[in-house]
Amino acid sequence: MSPLAETILFVFGLVAAGYVSGLTGYLRTETGDAVAEFAVGVALPLLLFRTMVGADFHGAAPWALWASYFSAILIVWTVGHLVTTRIFGRDARAGVVGGVTSSFSNLVLLGIPFMLGVFGQQGFEVLSLLVSVHLPIMIAASILLFEWASRGEEGGKSLPELGRIFLRRLFTNPLIIGILCGLLFRATGLPMPALAGRLIDALANVAGPIALFAMGLGLRKFGISGNVRAGIALAALKLFLMPAIVLGMAWLFGLPPLTAKVAVAAAALPAGVNSYLIATQFGTGQALASNAMTIGTAAAVLSTTLWLALAQMVFG
Repeated sequence: MSPLAETILFVFGLVAAGYVSGLTGYLRTETGDAVAEFAVGVALPLLLFRTMVGADFHGAAPWALWASYFSAILIVWTVGHLVTTRIFGRDARAGVVGGVTSSFSNLVLLGIPFMLGVFGQQGFEVLSLLVSVHLPIMIAASILLFEWASRGEEGGKSLPELGRIFLRRLFTNPLIIGILCGLLFRATGLPMPALAGRLIDALANVAGPIALFAMGLGLRKFGISGNVRAGIALAALKLFLMPAIVLGMAWLFGLPPLTAKVAVAAAALPAGVNSYLIATQFGTGQALASNAMTIGTAAAVLSTTLWLALAQMVFG
């Protein structure tokens, strides 16, 4: 077995272990919520903090990387919205959920350990450039588009209200806090105290396995229900259309090989729990998001291998 295939199976094997532990009743699905809360609230922010403090982003081409990735998001989000509303006959609000589900990669719980396993620390540093802007942009776009879809309904929010909601979510998000604190500490030029470094390392080093296991438990909780065909369609857009566009844009912009391969791999990841949480907050499309997330994660074991192989062929 090749090292790449073994790494992919290892990553998704941890997800499967979490799922089986919930399926068999060995662990309660509520345990997954607690484990995920620890991963997102403590371990992953510290991992991002450590990365921001010590990373060397030279040669990562952030503007070209962002242009390649977010142009794909714009296209796939639009297609996902149209598929949800025109083909499956859902309303515009569910269309927003369809759009975000087909374009919102699971860059945190799955993406961070995946990139560390496949590309190592340098690949994770490139991914951090995406994570730092991906979450704020996707949350802001979701809020604005859902309010636009709900225009004219009672309880619609004004622009200042939307701004306050966005800023509150942004600056209370542990991942954003970890990134900002890391950048601020880096700007001071101070050395990291030895004890603080050991404490951070101890928690940051378990972030990947815990995040993957928690994700598996979460998949057991969300499951598959309702209109499965729509979930399959959105998962297909996420796993095949989005990485294809990113691959083409990365080639067009001339991204460095590692940056390009990380971008394609990130685009090839399935939708994560954020799309489901957005649907839950909006009060529509929960089954749509849950189906796409669960089906997409299962299929990603094979599809990510395909895209990584293609990216290696194109970018070397």
